[in-house]
Amino acid sequence: MAKTGKSRRSLEAAGIGQDLMLAPLVALMRLPLMAAETGRAYSPETARAVQEKANAVAEGAFAAQMALWHSAARFWPEVFSGRTPSLFNGIAAERSISAALKPASRAVKANFRRLSNKA
Repeated sequence: MAKTGKSRRSLEAAGIGQDLMLAPLVALMRLPLMAAETGRAYSPETARAVQEKANAVAEGAFAAQMALWHSAARFWPEVFSGRTPSLFNGIAAERSISAALKPASRAVKANFRRLSNKA
């Protein structure tokens, strides 16, 4: 039973890593669009890029905090059931990092799809 949970977490982490590996390609796809906007008073692609990054950072920070809060809320039930609390064995940190990276992963994947349609 525990093996299934671990493999699910591993697959989720692999999916996040796979999406984030598209980031350099997305940056390269965005460069010509940003260069074409040079000299304009308002550059929509640049503004969109900055806004997407700010939103992903804020959403990721909130998700990480919520994951840690959930781990803290499960502290005493885990202690009373005889298990090592997730705050001590690294599972809370793993969940927090995964939650923090999910929004960036989604944004990179969506950007890749959007920008590849423009090319």
